[in-house]
Amino acid sequence: MNTELLLQNLRVVPDFPIKGIQFYDVTTLFKNPACVKELGDALYELYKDKGITKVVGIESRGFILGSILAERLNAGIILARKPGKLPAEVYEESYGKEYGKDVIQIHKDAITEDDVVLIHDDLIATGGSLKAAYDLVQKFSPRKTYINVLMELVDLKGRSMFDPSIEITSLLSLHGE
Repeated sequence: MNTELLLQNLRVVPDFPIKGIQFYDVTTLFKNPACVKELGDALYELYKDKGITKVVGIESRGFILGSILAERLNAGIILARKPGKLPAEVYEESYGKEYGKDVIQIHKDAITEDDVVLIHDDLIATGGSLKAAYDLVQKFSPRKTYINVLMELVDLKGRSMFDPSIEITSLLSLHGE
């Protein structure tokens, strides 16, 4: 993977959405076709032999590469969304994040016990939204669940929210946040 290309195209926005937060804006990666290809190829190589049947993309940046990866893996794409966005019955989880609280939902018919699920999001910081998505997926008792993020803000220790037996991969690990 061309880490240098990705880091050169990643925008850091200070004090967004509130003062004191360094926001890592992946939209600058998504607008560059070379970065999109690099990310898609790297994700595919990580998961091509894992038997993934469903990819859960977390609102909203997780939808982008989650969809690309689902297509390449011949898997379904499941949307984990904020309240009021999904039209049928949902499971939901609330969680805290660096600058507030939120809720995430998944349709109750989205996943089966036979599925092998990959949860994908743009980053793991403190781990709140990713852990909420993981907890939602576990309500379906899938055969296996993997977690992937584009970036991990290592110093915020988001992995500590998870049991060490859960496989979490990140394409970029950033320190000193």
